[in-house]
Amino acid sequence: MTIAATPILPRFGAEISGVDISKPLDAETIRQIIAQQDKWGVTVYRNTGLDDEGQIAFARNFGHLESLPPRDGRPRIFLFNAGNLDANGEINWSPHATTYRKGDQIWHTDSSFMDLRTSYSMLRAVEVPSSGGPTWFADTRSAYDDLPQAIKDKIDNLECEHSLWWSRKQGGADITREQIEERHRPVHKMVHVHAGSGRKALYLGAHCYRVVGWSWEESRELIDYLNDFATQPPYVMSIDYAVGDMVIWDNLASYHKGGQFDWNERRDMRRATVREAPAPDVADDPFGELFSQAPAIKPVAAA
Repeated sequence: MTIAATPILPRFGAEISGVDISKPLDAETIRQIIAQQDKWGVTVYRNTGLDDEGQIAFARNFGHLESLPPRDGRPRIFLFNAGNLDANGEINWSPHATTYRKGDQIWHTDSSFMDLRTSYSMLRAVEVPSSGGPTWFADTRSAYDDLPQAIKDKIDNLECEHSLWWSRKQGGADITREQIEERHRPVHKMVHVHAGSGRKALYLGAHCYRVVGWSWEESRELIDYLNDFATQPPYVMSIDYAVGDMVIWDNLASYHKGGQFDWNERRDMRRATVREAPAPDVADDPFGELFSQAPAIKPVAAA
């Protein structure tokens, strides 16, 4: 089996061919797939033939699969809804849902608001709108490479607090900074060494709230500068979907954001998410606790 990569940008993103990921894979094929992922950061698989079970089985090759625990007769959920449909398969017009999704349309890295970072996200298209709805990606390794040396020296040992509610506030939710600061804000390094490639990468995005030990104003000036730097055109690409396509991105080597589309059209996107760290001693991930403490996600009232 020869796995081929067709680059999208010179240093970032590739379409992968020569492998059928809907079938069980041997250890060497998995090693080659992960090596391509480490090199390109974002990989695109067209017309995969995957169903839900196949997507879950494929994702398990990458590590511990995050999930929502069983509740009220509902089975454990391994695929997260990243579209605009509700639990009944209808377009979700709830202000909570539409406001929440606006936060997804700001550059971010998945689940940096958790203590255990997410490594891979795997997004599969089940239904797509007639136009729009791409995912945009930014290359945080190449962006770090190209920073002025004085900036690198300044940021290499800094740490940042992250908050889901901060990104939702930026998306237009009526959440106060006091509410954000009442809740847990995990701390992560601003710059880390990407394990699969040995390259340094920025780790900020829309969930990044404040630099540890810095004032609010100084923090925001630096965070906003670095996020803007990493999302300049040379580092950015977009991926459009057809039904059956799947995109895998490395959250430790990229930012991403959702693209605009007509909410009147159905968009069914299902995401499997892999944790960087090994599975915990307990089976359940701490998402339930996080969301039980959520402030109300509602739009800011019009003036």
